[in-house]
Amino acid sequence: MKKLISISLILILILLATFIPTYSQKQFSEDEKLLNEAKVLIFDKNWTEAEKKLNELLTRYPKSSYRSQALFYLGRCLAEQKGREREAWQVMEEFLKNTDIPRTLAEEAEITSIDLAATLYNKGEATFGPLLEEKLTHSSRVIRYYAAFKLSYLKDKKLAARAVPVLKHIVEKEKDPELVDRAKIALLRISPEALKGVKEGPEGSSIRMIKIRIIEKGKRTPSVSINLPLALADLAIQAIPDEQKMELRKKGYDLDKILSDLAKSKEKLVRIEEDGNIIEIWIE
Repeated sequence: MKKLISISLILILILLATFIPTYSQKQFSEDEKLLNEAKVLIFDKNWTEAEKKLNELLTRYPKSSYRSQALFYLGRCLAEQKGREREAWQVMEEFLKNTDIPRTLAEEAEITSIDLAATLYNKGEATFGPLLEEKLTHSSRVIRYYAAFKLSYLKDKKLAARAVPVLKHIVEKEKDPELVDRAKIALLRISPEALKGVKEGPEGSSIRMIKIRIIEKGKRTPSVSINLPLALADLAIQAIPDEQKMELRKKGYDLDKILSDLAKSKEKLVRIEEDGNIIEIWIE
Protein backbone atom coordinates (compact mmCIF):
# COMPACT_ATOMS: atom_id res chain seq x y z
CA MET A 1 0.00 0.00 0.00
CA LYS A 2 2.83 2.33 0.73
CA LYS A 3 3.71 2.14 -2.93
CA LEU A 4 0.67 4.35 -3.55
CA ILE A 5 2.95 7.35 -3.37
CA SER A 6 3.83 8.49 -6.86
CA ILE A 7 7.07 9.83 -8.25
CA SER A 8 5.19 13.07 -8.91
CA LEU A 9 4.28 13.52 -5.24
CA ILE A 10 7.85 12.85 -4.16
CA LEU A 11 8.96 15.50 -6.65
CA ILE A 12 6.47 17.95 -5.18
CA LEU A 13 7.84 17.40 -1.67
CA ILE A 14 11.43 17.82 -2.75
CA LEU A 15 10.66 21.01 -4.65
CA LEU A 16 8.56 22.48 -1.85
CA ALA A 17 11.26 21.69 0.69
CA THR A 18 13.72 23.51 -1.57
CA PHE A 19 11.72 26.65 -2.18
CA ILE A 20 9.90 27.29 1.13
CA PRO A 21 11.72 29.45 3.71
CA THR A 22 12.49 28.19 7.21
CA TYR A 23 11.22 29.64 10.43
CA SER A 24 13.42 31.96 12.45
CA GLN A 25 15.65 30.58 15.19
CA LYS A 26 14.25 30.36 18.73
CA GLN A 27 15.23 29.17 22.16
CA PHE A 28 14.28 25.59 23.00
CA SER A 29 13.35 24.05 26.37
CA GLU A 30 15.21 20.93 27.51
CA ASP A 31 12.38 18.58 26.56
CA GLU A 32 12.02 20.19 23.14
CA LYS A 33 15.77 19.86 22.63
CA LEU A 34 15.54 16.15 23.30
CA LEU A 35 12.69 15.82 20.82
CA ASN A 36 14.58 17.75 18.14
CA GLU A 37 17.73 15.71 18.72
CA ALA A 38 15.67 12.53 18.34
CA LYS A 39 14.20 13.80 15.07
CA VAL A 40 17.67 14.40 13.66
CA LEU A 41 18.69 10.87 14.65
CA ILE A 42 15.52 9.52 13.03
CA PHE A 43 16.36 11.43 9.87
CA ASP A 44 19.72 9.63 9.90
CA LYS A 45 17.89 6.32 10.54
CA ASN A 46 19.72 5.93 13.83
CA TRP A 47 16.73 4.25 15.46
CA THR A 48 18.36 3.03 18.68
CA GLU A 49 19.93 6.37 19.60
CA ALA A 50 16.72 8.20 18.76
CA GLU A 51 14.86 5.74 20.98
CA LYS A 52 17.18 6.63 23.89
CA LYS A 53 16.50 10.36 23.47
CA LEU A 54 12.75 9.83 23.34
CA ASN A 55 12.75 7.55 26.37
CA GLU A 56 14.80 10.17 28.24
CA LEU A 57 12.23 12.82 27.38
CA LEU A 58 9.34 10.61 28.50
CA THR A 59 11.11 9.66 31.75
CA ARG A 60 12.45 13.08 32.75
CA TYR A 61 9.46 15.11 31.59
CA PRO A 62 6.32 12.95 32.01
CA LYS A 63 4.07 16.02 31.84
CA SER A 64 5.83 17.61 28.87
CA SER A 65 3.68 19.17 26.17
CA TYR A 66 5.85 17.16 23.75
CA ARG A 67 4.94 13.83 25.32
CA SER A 68 2.48 12.80 22.60
CA GLN A 69 4.96 13.62 19.84
CA ALA A 70 7.64 11.67 21.69
CA LEU A 71 5.35 8.65 21.83
CA PHE A 72 4.66 8.91 18.11
CA TYR A 73 8.33 9.04 17.15
CA LEU A 74 9.19 6.32 19.65
CA GLY A 75 6.62 4.10 17.98
CA ARG A 76 8.22 4.82 14.61
CA CYS A 77 11.69 3.97 15.96
CA LEU A 78 10.49 0.67 17.40
CA ALA A 79 8.63 -0.19 14.20
CA GLU A 80 11.90 0.06 12.28
CA GLN A 81 13.61 -2.46 14.56
CA LYS A 82 13.02 -6.09 13.63
CA GLY A 83 11.33 -8.14 16.31
CA ARG A 84 9.92 -5.15 18.18
CA GLU A 85 6.62 -4.89 16.31
CA ARG A 86 4.48 -5.57 19.37
CA GLU A 87 6.27 -2.88 21.41
CA ALA A 88 5.84 -0.44 18.52
CA TRP A 89 2.15 -1.26 18.24
CA GLN A 90 1.61 -0.73 21.97
CA VAL A 91 3.34 2.67 21.86
CA MET A 92 1.29 3.77 18.84
CA GLU A 93 -1.92 2.72 20.56
CA GLU A 94 -0.89 4.71 23.65
CA PHE A 95 -0.21 7.70 21.40
CA LEU A 96 -3.65 7.38 19.78
CA LYS A 97 -5.35 7.63 23.18
CA ASN A 98 -4.44 11.33 23.24
CA THR A 99 -7.26 13.64 22.24
CA ASP A 100 -5.28 16.71 21.19
CA ILE A 101 -2.99 15.28 18.52
CA PRO A 102 -2.88 16.71 14.96
CA ARG A 103 -4.96 14.80 12.42
CA THR A 104 -1.93 14.17 10.23
CA LEU A 105 0.03 12.48 13.02
CA ALA A 106 -3.05 10.55 14.13
CA GLU A 107 -3.54 9.11 10.65
CA GLU A 108 0.15 8.28 10.32
CA ALA A 109 -0.04 6.45 13.65
CA GLU A 110 -3.18 4.59 12.59
CA ILE A 111 -1.48 3.46 9.39
CA THR A 112 1.63 2.33 11.26
CA SER A 113 -0.58 0.50 13.73
CA ILE A 114 -2.34 -1.29 10.85
CA ASP A 115 0.99 -2.28 9.30
CA LEU A 116 2.26 -3.64 12.61
CA ALA A 117 -0.97 -5.49 13.38
CA ALA A 118 -0.93 -7.13 9.94
CA THR A 119 2.68 -8.22 10.42
CA LEU A 120 1.94 -9.68 13.83
CA TYR A 121 -1.22 -11.41 12.58
CA ASN A 122 0.67 -13.02 9.71
CA LYS A 123 3.20 -14.26 12.30
CA GLY A 124 0.44 -16.13 14.08
CA GLU A 125 -0.81 -13.64 16.68
CA ALA A 126 -4.53 -14.14 16.10
CA THR A 127 -5.60 -11.45 18.58
CA PHE A 128 -4.69 -8.81 16.00
CA GLY A 129 -7.32 -10.07 13.54
CA PRO A 130 -10.30 -8.32 15.19
CA LEU A 131 -8.20 -5.17 15.64
CA LEU A 132 -7.52 -5.06 11.90
CA GLU A 133 -11.18 -5.64 11.11
CA GLU A 134 -12.19 -2.72 13.34
CA LYS A 135 -10.19 -0.34 11.14
CA LEU A 136 -12.57 -1.08 8.24
CA THR A 137 -15.23 0.98 10.04
CA HIS A 138 -12.93 3.82 11.08
CA SER A 139 -14.39 7.33 10.84
CA SER A 140 -11.55 8.38 8.52
CA ARG A 141 -11.96 7.42 4.88
CA VAL A 142 -8.18 7.31 4.54
CA ILE A 143 -7.88 4.73 7.31
CA ARG A 144 -10.80 2.63 6.04
CA TYR A 145 -9.27 2.44 2.58
CA TYR A 146 -5.78 1.76 3.87
CA ALA A 147 -7.04 -1.04 6.10
CA ALA A 148 -8.96 -2.61 3.22
CA PHE A 149 -5.91 -2.62 0.96
CA LYS A 150 -3.74 -3.99 3.77
CA LEU A 151 -6.16 -6.79 4.60
CA SER A 152 -6.18 -7.88 0.96
CA TYR A 153 -2.54 -8.99 1.42
CA LEU A 154 -3.21 -11.20 4.46
CA LYS A 155 -2.43 -14.90 4.23
CA ASP A 156 -5.75 -15.59 5.95
CA LYS A 157 -8.17 -15.09 3.06
CA LYS A 158 -11.19 -15.49 5.34
CA LEU A 159 -10.17 -12.39 7.28
CA ALA A 160 -9.03 -10.65 4.09
CA ALA A 161 -12.56 -11.11 2.73
CA ARG A 162 -13.83 -8.75 5.43
CA ALA A 163 -12.34 -5.93 3.34
CA VAL A 164 -14.49 -6.76 0.31
CA PRO A 165 -17.36 -4.33 1.13
CA VAL A 166 -14.96 -1.40 1.48
CA LEU A 167 -13.12 -2.32 -1.72
CA LYS A 168 -16.42 -2.67 -3.60
CA HIS A 169 -17.44 0.74 -2.31
CA ILE A 170 -14.25 2.20 -3.79
CA VAL A 171 -14.96 0.62 -7.17
CA GLU A 172 -18.59 1.71 -7.21
CA LYS A 173 -18.35 5.18 -5.68
CA GLU A 174 -14.87 6.63 -6.21
CA LYS A 175 -14.22 8.68 -9.35
CA ASP A 176 -10.45 8.35 -9.56
CA PRO A 177 -9.66 5.55 -12.08
CA GLU A 178 -6.28 4.70 -10.51
CA LEU A 179 -7.81 4.24 -7.08
CA VAL A 180 -10.61 2.15 -8.61
CA ASP A 181 -8.08 -0.03 -10.44
CA ARG A 182 -6.16 -0.64 -7.23
CA ALA A 183 -9.38 -1.68 -5.49
CA LYS A 184 -10.13 -4.12 -8.33
CA ILE A 185 -6.67 -5.65 -8.00
CA ALA A 186 -7.15 -5.98 -4.24
CA LEU A 187 -10.49 -7.72 -4.78
CA LEU A 188 -8.87 -10.15 -7.23
CA ARG A 189 -6.08 -10.74 -4.73
CA ILE A 190 -8.68 -11.83 -2.17
CA SER A 191 -10.72 -13.92 -4.60
CA PRO A 192 -11.48 -13.90 -8.33
CA GLU A 193 -15.14 -14.18 -7.35
CA ALA A 194 -15.06 -10.93 -5.35
CA LEU A 195 -15.49 -8.74 -8.44
CA LYS A 196 -18.70 -10.43 -9.54
CA GLY A 197 -21.69 -8.10 -9.46
CA VAL A 198 -19.60 -4.99 -8.79
CA LYS A 199 -20.81 -1.95 -10.74
CA GLU A 200 -18.42 0.91 -11.42
CA GLY A 201 -19.42 4.54 -10.89
CA PRO A 202 -21.02 6.58 -13.70
CA GLU A 203 -18.80 7.09 -16.71
CA GLY A 204 -17.60 10.57 -17.43
CA SER A 205 -17.84 11.70 -13.81
CA SER A 206 -15.44 14.52 -13.12
CA ILE A 207 -12.21 13.88 -11.25
CA ARG A 208 -10.86 16.67 -9.09
CA MET A 209 -7.18 17.17 -9.73
CA ILE A 210 -4.50 18.89 -7.69
CA LYS A 211 -2.28 20.90 -10.00
CA ILE A 212 1.22 22.20 -9.35
CA ARG A 213 3.12 24.60 -11.56
CA ILE A 214 6.68 25.72 -10.81
CA ILE A 215 8.12 28.61 -12.75
CA GLU A 216 11.83 29.21 -12.30
CA LYS A 217 13.29 32.68 -12.04
CA GLY A 218 13.62 34.35 -15.43
CA LYS A 219 11.33 31.90 -17.22
CA ARG A 220 7.81 32.49 -18.52
CA THR A 221 6.64 28.91 -18.85
CA PRO A 222 6.52 26.31 -16.05
CA SER A 223 9.60 24.15 -15.67
CA VAL A 224 7.54 21.63 -13.70
CA SER A 225 3.89 20.81 -14.36
CA ILE A 226 2.18 18.13 -12.27
CA ASN A 227 -1.44 16.94 -12.23
CA LEU A 228 -2.43 14.42 -9.55
CA PRO A 229 -5.94 13.03 -8.77
CA LEU A 230 -7.09 14.50 -5.46
CA ALA A 231 -8.70 11.22 -4.40
CA LEU A 232 -5.32 9.53 -4.67
CA ALA A 233 -3.35 12.41 -3.18
CA ASP A 234 -4.85 12.18 0.30
CA LEU A 235 -3.98 8.48 0.42
CA ALA A 236 -0.54 9.03 -1.03
CA ILE A 237 0.28 11.62 1.62
CA GLN A 238 -0.05 8.95 4.28
CA ALA A 239 2.66 6.93 2.55
CA ILE A 240 5.20 9.73 2.27
CA PRO A 241 8.53 8.61 3.79
CA ASP A 242 9.15 10.04 7.25
CA GLU A 243 12.39 11.68 6.11
CA GLN A 244 10.56 13.80 3.55
CA LYS A 245 7.79 14.68 5.98
CA MET A 246 10.41 15.79 8.47
CA GLU A 247 12.09 18.01 5.89
CA LEU A 248 8.78 19.71 5.12
CA ARG A 249 8.04 20.27 8.80
CA LYS A 250 11.45 21.81 9.26
CA LYS A 251 10.38 24.30 6.60
CA GLY A 252 7.17 25.00 8.54
CA TYR A 253 5.04 23.50 5.77
CA ASP A 254 2.08 21.14 6.16
CA LEU A 255 1.16 19.61 2.80
CA ASP A 256 -1.80 17.76 4.32
CA LYS A 257 -3.31 21.00 5.59
CA ILE A 258 -2.89 22.82 2.32
CA LEU A 259 -4.58 19.99 0.43
CA SER A 260 -7.41 20.03 2.94
CA ASP A 261 -7.84 23.80 2.56
CA LEU A 262 -7.68 23.62 -1.22
CA ALA A 263 -10.22 20.82 -1.37
CA LYS A 264 -12.80 23.13 0.20
CA SER A 265 -12.71 25.59 -2.67
CA LYS A 266 -12.01 25.39 -6.39
CA GLU A 267 -11.19 29.07 -6.41
CA LYS A 268 -8.40 29.01 -3.83
CA LEU A 269 -4.87 29.24 -5.15
CA VAL A 270 -1.69 28.87 -3.15
CA ARG A 271 1.13 30.92 -4.59
CA ILE A 272 4.62 30.78 -3.09
CA GLU A 273 7.45 33.04 -4.23
CA GLU A 274 11.04 32.47 -3.13
CA ASP A 275 14.19 33.91 -4.72
CA GLY A 276 12.33 34.68 -7.92
CA ASN A 277 10.90 31.15 -8.23
CA ILE A 278 7.13 30.75 -8.20
CA ILE A 279 5.12 27.72 -7.03
CA GLU A 280 1.38 27.64 -7.70
CA ILE A 281 -0.90 24.93 -6.28
CA TRP A 282 -4.63 24.65 -6.89
CA ILE A 283 -7.44 22.16 -7.40
CA GLU A 284 -9.78 21.85 -10.39
